[in-house]
Amino acid sequence: MNKQELVAAVAEKANMTKKEAAKAVEAVVEVVKEALAKGEPVRIIGFGTFMVRERGERRGRNPRTREEITIPARKAPVFKASSQLKELVNK
Repeated sequence: MNKQELVAAVAEKANMTKKEAAKAVEAVVEVVKEALAKGEPVRIIGFGTFMVRERGERRGRNPRTREEITIPARKAPVFKASSQLKELVNK
């Protein structure tokens, strides 16, 4: 499902126009992005949690030269599904 399909599904479920649904979907995405940029988790009961995880510095290898390199530490956005969502997916 892409964003347009998501907007259409939200419009149908919420009995609203596609334009209104597009604004709602975009607003939710923006709020999640802003919270993650601040390092705050976003918990949606029954769905899951969006959060930022720290990845430490590690050693790696350049595949072309086989030279060993250091991969710097960074932050990565992650999603952890709730047990309810996992259960639904595995029916």
